[in-house]
Amino acid sequence: MPFTADDHGCPGWKGEMAERIRAYDWSATELNAIDEWQQSLVAAVQFVLGSPLPLVMLWGQQGYMVYNDAYAEFAGGRHPYLLGSPVEMGWPEVAAFNRNVMDTCLAGGTLSYRDKELVLLRNGRPEDVWMDLYYSPVADDSGAPAGVIAVVVETTGRVLTERSRERAEAALREANERLQLALNTGAVLGTWVLDVKTDMLTGDERFARTFGMAAEQARQGVTRTATGESIHPDDLEYAHRLTTESIQTGKPYRAEYRLRRADGEYIWVQANGQCEFDADGAPYRFPGVLIDIHERKIAEQALRQLTETLEQRVTDAVAARALAEEQLRQAQKMEAIGSLTGGVAHDFNNVLQVINGNLQMLAAEAGDHPATQRRIAAATQAVKRGAQLAAHLLAFARRQPLSPAVLNPRRLLDGMSEMLHHALGETIRVETVLGADLWNVLADRNQLENALLNLAINGRDAMRGEGTLTIRAQNLLVRGRTDIPDGEYLVFSIGDTGVGMPAEVLERAVEPFFTTKPNGHGTGLGLSMVFGFVKQSGGHTLIDSVVGQGTTVQLYFPRCHEAETVEFLDQTEAPAGGRETILVVEDDAQVRLTAVEMLAQLGYKVLTAPDGDAALEFINSDVPLDLVFTDVVMPGTVKSVELARLAAARSPAVPVLFTSGYTRDEIFHHGKLDSGVTLLSKPYRRDDLARKVRGVLNAHRAALVGGPAAPSSAATRVLLVEDDSPSREAMGELLATFGLQCTAVGSAEEALALAPAHRYDILLSDVTLPGLSGDALARTLRHAQPDLRIVLMSGFGEQADIGEAIPGARLLPKPFDIATLRRELAGGSAQTEAG
Repeated sequence: MPFTADDHGCPGWKGEMAERIRAYDWSATELNAIDEWQQSLVAAVQFVLGSPLPLVMLWGQQGYMVYNDAYAEFAGGRHPYLLGSPVEMGWPEVAAFNRNVMDTCLAGGTLSYRDKELVLLRNGRPEDVWMDLYYSPVADDSGAPAGVIAVVVETTGRVLTERSRERAEAALREANERLQLALNTGAVLGTWVLDVKTDMLTGDERFARTFGMAAEQARQGVTRTATGESIHPDDLEYAHRLTTESIQTGKPYRAEYRLRRADGEYIWVQANGQCEFDADGAPYRFPGVLIDIHERKIAEQALRQLTETLEQRVTDAVAARALAEEQLRQAQKMEAIGSLTGGVAHDFNNVLQVINGNLQMLAAEAGDHPATQRRIAAATQAVKRGAQLAAHLLAFARRQPLSPAVLNPRRLLDGMSEMLHHALGETIRVETVLGADLWNVLADRNQLENALLNLAINGRDAMRGEGTLTIRAQNLLVRGRTDIPDGEYLVFSIGDTGVGMPAEVLERAVEPFFTTKPNGHGTGLGLSMVFGFVKQSGGHTLIDSVVGQGTTVQLYFPRCHEAETVEFLDQTEAPAGGRETILVVEDDAQVRLTAVEMLAQLGYKVLTAPDGDAALEFINSDVPLDLVFTDVVMPGTVKSVELARLAAARSPAVPVLFTSGYTRDEIFHHGKLDSGVTLLSKPYRRDDLARKVRGVLNAHRAALVGGPAAPSSAATRVLLVEDDSPSREAMGELLATFGLQCTAVGSAEEALALAPAHRYDILLSDVTLPGLSGDALARTLRHAQPDLRIVLMSGFGEQADIGEAIPGARLLPKPFDIATLRRELAGGSAQTEAG
């Protein structure tokens, strides 16, 4: 009979895996719902969870996987997707091995392996691993085998270490065996006798050859000093010292040193002997033998070097891990601060929008009253300062929507010269050093100018109004550095001769609101804004400072190979309003009211909705609409991006104008607005609103007259596999705008879990994934669904290694544009055949 969870003692399960097992929906597997589990199954799970060893239980004919925390760590990127999966699907590369395990143990047998060698896919590549494996059957309540308990202990590190040590020991053992053989078969380099009283050495013919002398000379005798000339200078004192000790004490003599042969090369030799004493106890004769031990010493040195290398590698690995952990802590800290400041900026901009909108309307109603207009102007300036403060917060949080253009650094700095002169004053000497043929950069012009100006003002303050500020721009090729990825960069450098920063200040320099200036002399947002803007633009910031010598800030921007963007100034007057109907979607009541009043003053008919859910009712109704003006971040189930998609699908289509003080990631990715998105940033003026609204309406009208129709692919189902979360979300939204039905997952294991119950027309997958690679996933799914179209993406381009060719599969090099992706998914691209 079934038992309840309380009967089984499930609440006593401990650890992360216990929580995951409770939360998993087992009803679709052979195990049934957890509250219907057999007592034997519950007991087996309790045993698995309680073990410190990596344990996994495979239940039923399919071997549904239930495992503990230790096994989860072993599973790596496949966890938690292995939980509840059939073992053959979870580990497809060793499916045949696991099928034999299931068949054997469910028949009542057991299996065990010691240092079993397997090939597993890790980080998308096959890897040789070794494991100790023990498999035993688990009985159900009737006593029949119903599952398998597996103990999995990876021994790869030990096996590789033992093999390395065995090879070194074998080499040493072989050298010693050769030494013993040499003693017996002629590798003795000679025998000698020292006459202690005369200090003369006599030797045999082999001794003579070893020291490069005539045999007759060796028989007659040579001085010990003469033979010492052939000993390596570094070993001579050591050899003589041991000889003296042996003569004085009578102990056996054994010395290893390097001896120069006749060809000038040194070999290792071992001299063995023992001094003999006369009846009075005086030393008189010292016989010995010289043995060739060169190969043995070389083997010992190789073993010693291997040991030292292993120790150094361990030391380096520990140091690298400590550095990575520190960098991770710093990154998490800065990300947390960024999220907080971004949220603050959002609410602050909403408040500023209400103030700014009402000031604009008051200005229109006040006429020419000078005092009133003066007060309105002063308040408007305060709003601008507040908006600039919010913009700095968003820049640090990397949440500001950028409008990048291709810029020429020389022309950019030339255009800033007058502005810098006014900002720095007459007492600051400015030196500009520009390299030849400077590379272009892709960046937001206004934000880059603000960043350089901020750094220049910081330098002026650090020099207390007097000194030299050096502005440089140069091309730089980075290779093999740890702080900057390899590549081609255009580097802006701002250096001052000021007071410099100590280490504790330098460490916090880019944190928002951190400043060493007195109250009222700075917000502490300058460097944080620069840091966030450069990071959002794909670049890197380095700060070098020495107390008493000054500070230099370097901004690294990736080289842009495109031609400089030609920019035109907008000299048109603020456009008039119109008579169209606009739906305003805004959750903040005061902001909504302000927008309605400004649009009404411009002559538009206005409808309102407090959130996306209410706005959807208008979209689905027959109410005529000409434009949707919506906040980006809203409560409710219908988000702004989804609302825009539904408005575009309306007949006739309705254009959308977004507004926000904080965009998060809804409408901009990788530091810039998504293609086709029009954004009016808060706080905005009435003239700004009028111009944006009129521009969107006019552009939409022109598109209806002569724009191309988008292809219809509503019935196509796409399985998107991408492990990078922002890229996955952006790609999913883009596919939705194509009219495709998209299912997005973060790993091949998730995709395999969905495959049995769903059918897809296209697999769109990154090649490099955690765990199973994209090409391995494609082969597995193609085997089950031969008509599945396969499109693989890779940052390695056409050089991506996917092994054996996949018939009909396409390879899409990253980065790619929207048109290329649309053609590829429609089946009309000429991209590279995968393989």
